[in-house]
Amino acid sequence: MANMRGRLLKGVSLAVLFGAGAVSAAHADYFERINTYPVYKTLPEGADRATETVAEIISASKDGRTLVFTDSPGEAVVFVNAANPLNLQPMGRVSLGGEPTSVTVGAKAAYAAVNTSENYVDASGYLGVLALDGSEMSAKCDVKGQPDSIALSADGKFLAVAIENERDEDLNDGVLPQMPAGHLAVFDLDENGVPANCDAVRIVDMTGLADVAPSDPEPEFVSVNSKNQAVVTLQENNHIAIVDLASGKVVADFSAGTATAENVPVKKARLSDASGSSVDVKREPDAVAWIDDERFVTANEGDYEGGSRGFTIWNAKGEVLFDSGNQIEHMAMANGHYPAKRAHKKGTEPEGVAVGKFGGETLIFVNSERGNFVAVYKDTGGEPEYLQFLPTHVGPEGLYAIPNRDLFAVANEVDEDGVRAHVSLYQFGAEAPAYPMVVSGMDPERQAPIGWGALSGLAGDPKDANTVYAVNDSFYEDARIYTLDISTSPAQIVSYKSVRGASQERLDLEGIAIAADGGFWLASEGNLEKERQHLLLKVSADGDVQEEITLPDELIAQSKRFSFEGVAEFEMNGQTLVAVAVQREWKDDPKGFTKIAIYNPAEKSWGFVHYPLDAPKSAAGGWVGLSEIVSLGNGRFAVLERDNKGGEDAAIKQITTISLNGVSPAAYGEELPVLEKQFAMDILPVLARGKGWVLDKPEGLTVTAGGRLILVTDNDGVDDAPGETRLFDLGPATRLD
Repeated sequence: MANMRGRLLKGVSLAVLFGAGAVSAAHADYFERINTYPVYKTLPEGADRATETVAEIISASKDGRTLVFTDSPGEAVVFVNAANPLNLQPMGRVSLGGEPTSVTVGAKAAYAAVNTSENYVDASGYLGVLALDGSEMSAKCDVKGQPDSIALSADGKFLAVAIENERDEDLNDGVLPQMPAGHLAVFDLDENGVPANCDAVRIVDMTGLADVAPSDPEPEFVSVNSKNQAVVTLQENNHIAIVDLASGKVVADFSAGTATAENVPVKKARLSDASGSSVDVKREPDAVAWIDDERFVTANEGDYEGGSRGFTIWNAKGEVLFDSGNQIEHMAMANGHYPAKRAHKKGTEPEGVAVGKFGGETLIFVNSERGNFVAVYKDTGGEPEYLQFLPTHVGPEGLYAIPNRDLFAVANEVDEDGVRAHVSLYQFGAEAPAYPMVVSGMDPERQAPIGWGALSGLAGDPKDANTVYAVNDSFYEDARIYTLDISTSPAQIVSYKSVRGASQERLDLEGIAIAADGGFWLASEGNLEKERQHLLLKVSADGDVQEEITLPDELIAQSKRFSFEGVAEFEMNGQTLVAVAVQREWKDDPKGFTKIAIYNPAEKSWGFVHYPLDAPKSAAGGWVGLSEIVSLGNGRFAVLERDNKGGEDAAIKQITTISLNGVSPAAYGEELPVLEKQFAMDILPVLARGKGWVLDKPEGLTVTAGGRLILVTDNDGVDDAPGETRLFDLGPATRLD
């Protein structure tokens, strides 16, 4: 575990960071995240930081030193100075008086597609021509409808805008046709990048092409090759068209067809298992990007009838050269990023694609909107070669490759429930991937990886320094004990056991400890409103529940839903005891104090002590609680204490130590002794090491048989959360002495 990758930009020169050179692919073939920039930092001075801000579609100036992205709720296009990619700075916001749907940047100006429609019938919008410094809008050109995507030709002569005129999903169950029909709008740009036909946009009619609702084409996304041909996806029509921009003629069109993803999650259940197959599903492609002048790639997110959970490479004749099948789904399962709540719908929902040349190779980037990741492939001319899995923030939407600076940018649009929208930057030139930190092997019962996520507790095998066990919480319907091999990098989930025989339908496992007499102790967090008891479970090595231990009835009456979190078995005064950490104060606790419950298996009795919590330090408020307790021997324990804040608001993520020596736990109803705690380690710097959103849930902590201190984060099942699982070797446990 000591070899776990934690290097930052090793071998990448400052010249490369600041755009003065490129890294040889022979020595460094991977991307590494170097910055995650909150969109709220681009708000005007004095604006409320809580204002909703979004980064949706992103582009960059030709020199790669300015990032430009759309902020839909702010009705603005945002300009950011990226001269130093490690220290992004706001440049300006151009107010548009409508919803920006897309943006692209040329040599002389930036161009925004803006939706001004008042309803689905009276569709309207315009092309905005913006100064490169983000200071003003110099022209507005009517596009004759509601725009979606925009693309600029490499020679700067043409600008193509996909006019979707999107349907009303509440009208007739969203079934097409719904007028007005969409089209492709084409502008001819002069040498100064100004639309010469601003007052008379050229309209390319796209009716009569698709088998699905031919009278109502809904162009979704557009990309232009060096031959000035635009490939246009008609997502809801499950169709693709190629348009010659000079003549404005459709030169080819074809159905997007169907695809199959075998052995993937399809049940309407919170499981990440290969429960079935998605067979002959319409691709309904969203984003599209040319790979070269003869081939392009689509992300098959789907809309109201489709979504094949993958991506497809095509030639200009409409022939499928490659389809990813179940690759993206399996990738999400193996890396713990599967959005299980979406399994019965469109799964990972690959939505965006981008293409760029790095290290002499053409790379293809495909994002999963629901799984919060980007898959990186190398173009081979045939089946692409998978290279890397990049974690993103929540809701990755726009992708943009900046090869001349060895940078790749992702716009993450979700800005709700405490999660803020961000722009993420990745630097090409790392010698090895820094992520994932945990992957799973194949499930022997299915032709798919072991699905996993929401790891909430750790326990080291007492005899094998390379083995730890983990449990998942109630995000999933199946309560599991996973076996991890941490001798590899990334660590590997090699097997699991489902916990069976509990008296309640769903467990919320938050802690695990090895029982000296065999099997495990598990802590299951209760929630009486959901009829879940606060349970201490003794289970066999195979996961069979052997005993359920509950708290005294009078204490249960004082409980709240933030309850059992960590569990540890220990020896004291010749007795085997079990400590259970309660996350937060209950009704009977003084403010700022939570309980640690001590169970005596021989006497079947409970005792209790109080643990003093730190007060919240974040300017955003929140609470502080416990996530784990680990026996260090001789009556000493390590405790994981954290606030519930992430990102820049995270303030308390720490390990403390306590001792029960000389402390007599009290029976419930008696005055509880207060433990003395000692600060041992600040883990905020460790959590910030990945240059992403600081994760709010370090949940599992253990000491291996080799004396190493191992930490894991809970990814909340990728539900309104980044989805990253980070596993750290914090060094020898003696650091806590």
